[in-house]
Amino acid sequence: MTGRIRWLWVLFALQLFCALFFVLDAVLDAAGLEPLISHLDAFEYVVAAALFVGVLMTGWELRQVLQRNNRLADQMRAASGEFSRLLDEQFALWGLTASERDVALLSVKGLSVAEIAAARGSAEGTVKAHSAAVYRKAGVSGRHQLLSFFVDELIESPVASNV
Repeated sequence: MTGRIRWLWVLFALQLFCALFFVLDAVLDAAGLEPLISHLDAFEYVVAAALFVGVLMTGWELRQVLQRNNRLADQMRAASGEFSRLLDEQFALWGLTASERDVALLSVKGLSVAEIAAARGSAEGTVKAHSAAVYRKAGVSGRHQLLSFFVDELIESPVASNV
């Protein structure tokens, strides 16, 4: 367990203890048993302070998580843009026609031949012919190797680090 997760569990336990203490105090007050334990007032102040500190720390941690989430979203947008740029550059290097580019892109996205044909409004045979041309120009044997080519390229060239 990382230190950060351990810290969150400590904060959770602290807030749970404080909440249980105040619920018990309210139940005792409602039952009229408060005079029996009136010496707990000083302890109530300590528990209230601990609860306040726990809430502040949880708020700080929540802010950190939200900032990290925003950074990751920015990195995902950058990676998506990088992948799109990589596709365009490679399609140009292979000399793909516009139709072959469409078929290659939809193939990389995981669409089947029938789905690509439906999306493009063309026959499945046409899609198969375009796919064969893409594979030949790319020097791969099929859809999986085509996708693997781009995954390998992304792994080897890191996404811009200025995000």
